[in-house]
Amino acid sequence: MKRVIAAAMLAACVLGAAAPALSQQFPAKPITLVLGFAPGGPSDVMARILTKRMEDILKQTVVIENRAGAGGGIAANAVARAAPDGYTLLLASGSSLAINASLYKNIGYDPEKDFDPIVLVGTQTNLLYTHPGSVPAKTLAEFVAYVKANPGKLTFGSGGIGTPAHLAGELLKVEAGIEMTHAPFRGTGQALQSVIGGHVPVAFNPPSPLLPHLESGSLRPIAVTTLKRTLALPNVSTIAESGYPGFDAATWHAIVGPPGLPKDVLAILHAAISETLNDGPTKKALTDLGVDVANSPSEILRAYIKSEIPKWAKVVKASGAKVE
Repeated sequence: MKRVIAAAMLAACVLGAAAPALSQQFPAKPITLVLGFAPGGPSDVMARILTKRMEDILKQTVVIENRAGAGGGIAANAVARAAPDGYTLLLASGSSLAINASLYKNIGYDPEKDFDPIVLVGTQTNLLYTHPGSVPAKTLAEFVAYVKANPGKLTFGSGGIGTPAHLAGELLKVEAGIEMTHAPFRGTGQALQSVIGGHVPVAFNPPSPLLPHLESGSLRPIAVTTLKRTLALPNVSTIAESGYPGFDAATWHAIVGPPGLPKDVLAILHAAISETLNDGPTKKALTDLGVDVANSPSEILRAYIKSEIPKWAKVVKASGAKVE
């Protein structure tokens, strides 16, 4: 009996010693970063900026996997059900972790319970912009006055139903008391081209793909949707400072993993991503993309997700937007 007990104790000691050794080897194989949007869009560009530096720090390949659809919900569902070993992560957005909860009847996951938060990467404003030949307004006050003088005649585009850009438009409709019809497109690029072509007079989108067209004058910036001005467009006023205090409709991005990530793996991932976001060239590339880097730790991200869900639920309810 004593021999059995001694053997069991020895085995326990060996396993106990082996566990830290195993975690110290992380990552021992490529990591997959899943995102819920198509290649070439702002989220995809952001992922490529992040993974380039993450690979140097982690000494391991980070593979980008695009699973577009359902406002990031397809990607979120896949990661929520992945093995909690740190090798499958989600580059999430406000759509997948906040808006979808009230927009869809059944999203198939719980944004608060089905993910382990790692890092809040940053926020990205949406720009209200127009086709100059279709809308004469140059300021938000002029834009609101023009829409009120033409109720229901204007259509505004976005990268899809339930995206922060779409709901920024719906929130402005509620706050300003204006009537516009939403035209959802399959991504930012399609919305952008429709405004450039004059097919849709107004749109809300992240600023990075718009910059050359704003500089050329083929598009006109009206206002940004975050509380503070963005570094990407420092001379463009916010909606909040243009007569609608507290208006805040940011697109935000975070990296999360499946629930139950080992604490040591979580710590390694957090340290690597935080170092990535502190890297000078990486931070500049993200800023050029229109991202105001936050680099907030997991507990702040957890609280942020919790606060964003009811906030967007009110906007969804006011807009009447629903997706089955």
